[in-house]
Amino acid sequence: MGDLRKSLSIGEKLEILADAAKYDVACTSSGVNRKGKSGSLGNSCAAGICHSFASDGRCVSLLKILQSNECVYDCKYCLNRSSNDRIRTTFTPEEVCQLVMEFYRRNYIEGLFLSSGVVKNPTYTMELMYRTLYMLRNQYHFNGYIHVKAIPNAPGELIEQIGYLADRMSINMELPTEDSLKKLAPHKTQNGILKPMEQIQNRIAAYRLTIGKDARMERSASNRYLSGTIFESPRKNIASNIYTPSRANTQLPVSYEKTFTQSGTNPLQSSISLSQPDINSLQHQVTSTKADKYSPVPFVPAGQSTQMIIGATSENDYQLLTTTQRLYQQFDLKRVFYSAYVPLNEDSALPSLDTTPPLLREHRLYQADWLLRYYGFHADDLLSADKPNFNVFLDPKCDWALRHLELFPMEVNKADYADLLKVPGIGIKSAMRIVNSRRSGQLTFDALKKMGIVLKRAKYFITCQGKMMYSIRIQEDFITRQLIGEDYKSSWDVEHPTTYKQLSLFDDMKKGAFQ
Repeated sequence: MGDLRKSLSIGEKLEILADAAKYDVACTSSGVNRKGKSGSLGNSCAAGICHSFASDGRCVSLLKILQSNECVYDCKYCLNRSSNDRIRTTFTPEEVCQLVMEFYRRNYIEGLFLSSGVVKNPTYTMELMYRTLYMLRNQYHFNGYIHVKAIPNAPGELIEQIGYLADRMSINMELPTEDSLKKLAPHKTQNGILKPMEQIQNRIAAYRLTIGKDARMERSASNRYLSGTIFESPRKNIASNIYTPSRANTQLPVSYEKTFTQSGTNPLQSSISLSQPDINSLQHQVTSTKADKYSPVPFVPAGQSTQMIIGATSENDYQLLTTTQRLYQQFDLKRVFYSAYVPLNEDSALPSLDTTPPLLREHRLYQADWLLRYYGFHADDLLSADKPNFNVFLDPKCDWALRHLELFPMEVNKADYADLLKVPGIGIKSAMRIVNSRRSGQLTFDALKKMGIVLKRAKYFITCQGKMMYSIRIQEDFITRQLIGEDYKSSWDVEHPTTYKQLSLFDDMKKGAFQ
């Protein structure tokens, strides 16, 4: 394997490892504002590090690669599983740094999304990724956005050290139940995934508390199910290790360095000192010196996310959405991503190779996820054991409204903000515009249209000054047929994309691929 890596050029490695990374969809806008500074290259913008998306939603402005496609695990759904006969290769830390810097200088990318197969073992893999990030931040002074995919069962020390170098971390949940993991990913366990997830969450909360912010990142005043007192994860000694070394001094624990030097497989040159910093001494220094000279180092400031595969196993939408809600409640995730299963391997435990990726189902789950986080809905509001799956022809909000027609039509000049959020076609901003605008007078349908309300949906559920937009029968079957007809084309486009391929950095933009 070592000879093979030496025989491949960096361009050939990039072709292999960029293609192997395209099935991981868990990357999005950064959520981090960090200005450029003298002596450093790059910055991060909270407005959206990902300016362009492929047809399946994947970001193309991050350099999205695997550190390695070698893997000792044999997950049945994965293209890089150990039993597959594939060309295997691994980037050295120096090669990843070279790619990031050269692509950034050419304005191809704005940051890095780094994942990896499990090379040798989780400890070895995470140390390799740590060394890559350490070099980028300290030797190359790269100040741009970095998203790292943590490896389950890696040592907590490595997870923590990487957390001070990365902007976002994520650990793939993969599948929503323990039984599914045993069936398709026998080397992984829910405990091995959730333990580092909790560690990251606790450290994020600790950092946020030290700078005077709420411990939670994802709290929405409109959703009582995901905000406030639900965040009750136990934290011991939350202030005992708040202050940590700066990025320039964040080093690897000595025990791991000895392992690599003894085995002769140290992937990083000895130019970087790897002595363990004296954290107790540093804490004493912080408490005994003026506060304005020291500040806590950000820990995963853009939060953490995860990904679940949709359609590889038999879980219904209710199970997936309930798992999503619990992840938000217990681990304060920034996002839960859904990945429609793409058949890559032939296996009796998997759907057949001619199975079409359930893209429309994935789309409905994303819409439901949005309702959970921002619209005040609960998983049990949207689905139940008796109705465990979404109607793929209707968005979840319309589906809910049709099952609660006793609440409609709603008078927009009187309904409160929380009730307006329940109306199909009215979003967070437009609901607030309605509340603010009606203080100066009664609203009309023309005024609503100017505010951005999607009247092709809302017209079935609202009145203005006691009148509906048209004479409409408030009957479930009738409105369902109308809404399905309105949304048929967009649903067809989601289920039948023109291409499934991941965009190349060098695709012809004139073809509209980046729009």
